[in-house]
Amino acid sequence: MFGTYKTEDVELLLKDITGLVEPLETQEREKRIQSGMHYFEMLPIEYKPSPKYLAAYYDAVERYAGMTADAVGHVAEQIWHEKGENTVLVSLARAGTPVGILIKRYLAEKYHKDVKHYTISIIRGGGIDHNAMRYILERHQPSEIQFVDGWVGKGAIQRELKEAMHAYDGVSPGLAVLSDPARIAEKSGTHDDFLIASSCLNSTVSGLLSRTFYRSDIIEETDFHGAVFYEELLEDDLTYQFIDAVAEKFSFDSRQTCVCDDEEQIPVTVELDEIQKTFQIADINLIKPGIGEATRVLLRRMPWKILVKRLDDEEHLGHLYQLAKEKGVPLVEYPLKNYRACGLIRSMADT
Repeated sequence: MFGTYKTEDVELLLKDITGLVEPLETQEREKRIQSGMHYFEMLPIEYKPSPKYLAAYYDAVERYAGMTADAVGHVAEQIWHEKGENTVLVSLARAGTPVGILIKRYLAEKYHKDVKHYTISIIRGGGIDHNAMRYILERHQPSEIQFVDGWVGKGAIQRELKEAMHAYDGVSPGLAVLSDPARIAEKSGTHDDFLIASSCLNSTVSGLLSRTFYRSDIIEETDFHGAVFYEELLEDDLTYQFIDAVAEKFSFDSRQTCVCDDEEQIPVTVELDEIQKTFQIADINLIKPGIGEATRVLLRRMPWKILVKRLDDEEHLGHLYQLAKEKGVPLVEYPLKNYRACGLIRSMADT
């Protein structure tokens, strides 16, 4: 174990690659990604959170801890109803790990059962960590495994997971997530597009771990995928501040079905195609739908525009308005159907 997650909360199936990878600044990473280099072959520079990042985070915790707790309860009940006391939570690093811990806590508090929880790496375009999967299946039955992530944007990781599970008989590729506005996940806390506060920060709300990394010169054949531990940010670590703030809001009368909205829906592929055509975007990967993804675009990528369903939705989008203003990124009201917000990344060919 490395990082700041507690051993009783999760077993990290990751290799510590601290000091082995030279991080890159945002613009250089963006250029390399858009030139065809895989994002999982690079790591960003991780900075101490600035006051504006922290303000966005604390605002999100205050606004949405209760909603997040309800979503945890709803999805945890679905998992328990299907798998019961033999549940094995397998969260997808990095966003899935705090969600897996929260589901584990909920089940322990309500059903007095300490279910096993691992976190492993899956990377878009690179697949799942097969060494980690073998490790888990040496210890548990395939039917016991429940994959966990934070939210669904346009479903890229769900598709990656479905493809990877062809190699594992009896392991369901179905994801359990808190927010699924695209209606893609097998289990979800809600179909509402709401902000999960952990998306506002990087490693400082994720056990001081980087996003996962894979490159054959560093990750050997028998290794787990890698991650960096940013020990220098210990004084800024908010990992358990987030987990505890949500867990304090648990209610144990949650229903087993998700909280769904009744607004008009269209297939996600249709909506993304319309956005791509409207804004003349060559690469679909530059479109990041959902509040969580739009927040990440503002904080971690090179943003071009932020599409919002309503410009007066301070309740759900206040943090986006503030971040967009500080970054000088235009907000565009657009008739989104499945989402409240969508981030558009700047094409480096235009810079």
